[in-house]
Amino acid sequence: MNANAIISHNPLLKGAGLPPFTEIQPEQVVPAFQQLLAELDAELTKLETSVQPTWSGLVEPLDKLTERLSWSWGIVNHLMGVKNSPELREAHEAVQPEVVQFFTKLGQSQPLYNAFKALRSSEVWNSLESAQQRIVEAAIRDAELSGVGLQGEAKERFNAIQLELAELSTKFSNHVLDATKAFSLTLTSTAEIDGLPQSLLSLAAQAARAAGEENATPENGPWRITLDFPSYGPFMQHSTRRDLREKLYKAFISRAADGDLDNNPLIERILELRQEFAGLLGFKNFAELSLASKMAPNVEAVEALLEELRRVSYDAAVKDLAALKDFALSKGAKEALDLKHWDIGFWAERQREEKFAFTAEELRPYFPLPQVLDGLFGLVKRLFGVSVTPADGQAPVWHEDVRYFQIADETGAPIAYFYLDPYSRPAEKRGGAWMDVCINRGRIIENGVTSVRLPVAYLICNQTPPIDGQPSLMTFNEVETLFHEFGHGLQHMLTKVDYTGAAGINNVEWDAVELPSQFMENWCYEQPTLFGMAKHYQTGEPLPEHYYQKLIAARNYMSGSGMLRQLHFSSVDLELHSRYRPGGNETPADVRQRIAKTTTVLPPLPEDSFLCAFGHIFGGGYAAGYYSYKWAEVLSADAFAAFEEAGLEDEEAIKVTGRRYRDTVLALGGSKHPMEVFKTFRGREPSTTPLLRHNGLAATASAN
Repeated sequence: MNANAIISHNPLLKGAGLPPFTEIQPEQVVPAFQQLLAELDAELTKLETSVQPTWSGLVEPLDKLTERLSWSWGIVNHLMGVKNSPELREAHEAVQPEVVQFFTKLGQSQPLYNAFKALRSSEVWNSLESAQQRIVEAAIRDAELSGVGLQGEAKERFNAIQLELAELSTKFSNHVLDATKAFSLTLTSTAEIDGLPQSLLSLAAQAARAAGEENATPENGPWRITLDFPSYGPFMQHSTRRDLREKLYKAFISRAADGDLDNNPLIERILELRQEFAGLLGFKNFAELSLASKMAPNVEAVEALLEELRRVSYDAAVKDLAALKDFALSKGAKEALDLKHWDIGFWAERQREEKFAFTAEELRPYFPLPQVLDGLFGLVKRLFGVSVTPADGQAPVWHEDVRYFQIADETGAPIAYFYLDPYSRPAEKRGGAWMDVCINRGRIIENGVTSVRLPVAYLICNQTPPIDGQPSLMTFNEVETLFHEFGHGLQHMLTKVDYTGAAGINNVEWDAVELPSQFMENWCYEQPTLFGMAKHYQTGEPLPEHYYQKLIAARNYMSGSGMLRQLHFSSVDLELHSRYRPGGNETPADVRQRIAKTTTVLPPLPEDSFLCAFGHIFGGGYAAGYYSYKWAEVLSADAFAAFEEAGLEDEEAIKVTGRRYRDTVLALGGSKHPMEVFKTFRGREPSTTPLLRHNGLAATASAN
């Protein structure tokens, strides 16, 4: 087959509809994008010369252009996550720079930017719907944050900073990865592995074999413990050898902090460049720039929330530590009077086991996947009046385990679809769980006929596959994860916005996007929902009541300490990106130690170089945004409280509140500001009280 034939039949150039997964091959990626980007480049040039400052003369043609790219690029990125291979990775690497360059060119297009501004100041502006106005305003803001308004040297400097920051971010992440890999602890005697669970011994023996110890076994060793979390975490929780826990802990907190892998100079440089970058765009600091596209109005508002939660969680964390010391003392531990950082995980796990007397493994037989799905689908019918039914065979899939479902409204009419890829496949699928967009809802005009394109979502989990004729048996944590991702999916699928740029999760401020997902997790603890799905897969026996009581009790175990830890990270991140200035009297490490005085109950050790491994803000996209986790959690807890106030045992009240939530939080997408959406649902601004109550911290709050 010649090259032209390959291109003309290339499934990645179909441009719309369900992806033809069964036809797509890695070797089609490069020719598809060579052709697609050339065509889009020509289309962009044409649009720039003929653009009109109207909805149909600007937004509609631009949507068509970007949707072609996001459809094809979305498929490739999706397959990178669920069906990775050396061939696909190579093809992805080959085309990614050109795709990024095209998006940059689009973001800095002066003619399009001018047209958006002209549309905003035109006479038709007030006749546009709020979704249309929000799309236009977001386009103007994003262009400005992409440097569209810069000229000459300033623009050159801006683009150079962007490139250098991208390089530094990659280098930072590589240093952390290499430093994590560089350390290991090889154990050879049974005394050294005392207390370790079987699962960790198997992992440690496997690590030893991978490092060249051909005869390593879980029973006889040697065992290799590493700083990778699946190895480090369980070791710190279960090893009875305090000396080894100390050694491992000190190695963990000093990663990427010296020698060739030292991230300290990179941190200084990143913060310096971010400050300059923000200055070029007219902001006082990088935190202001970060918040320009988020829900939080300013740095002060974020700090006020963090301080409100800090006061409560600090007192609770002090009590947590005192209780842990008392527990260790009751067990005759010599270190009880002076618990160190490397003792906390160990004694917290002993206390948890004694207090709640159950393990995650014990609950698995009560949560087979088919039953959990029935429970989840029953809940969304009860809350939102929608029905979920299997539609397997109606869509091509990338793996035989992938399911396809339809969502229908009260009349039985389809309103959305989704793929579910539930099981772990380590050889080709990345870890974790996520929801992604396959197709956006949108109004389509073809040959003068208008129709609405229905949304399609990807829901991806990584749970244990069915083994030896058993169904996939889920941990309770995996059940929560499925509900969480389905919450994201519902916002994408139940949207009623017909303008793609604000439909579903599109154009929803980043610190509000976790609201629907965190909201759904609460229902896992609601009695009718839990008992509706928790039945033993062999006997059909419902989950014993004592397990339910233990689940409820364990939910808030040491929640003050857990919350304070997140607030410590958030506060350090915000301070470094707002008030800190490189080259002054303080180093970033000094800033962290200063903030630790009010956000930790066990101050960091002098050699603690946590910032050197804080990938979220120096290697990922959370700079001046780490607070988002807590910001959205306030919203989701308060949204669930609306159902509690209506009465969880009152089915009619649940139905009324559920429909109101569906018509606001889930339906309005990015068509209105999240605060406006929340107030429409709740009738007021959000309160932190439900979050504190759900975390068992309400009593502490009222005492303050």
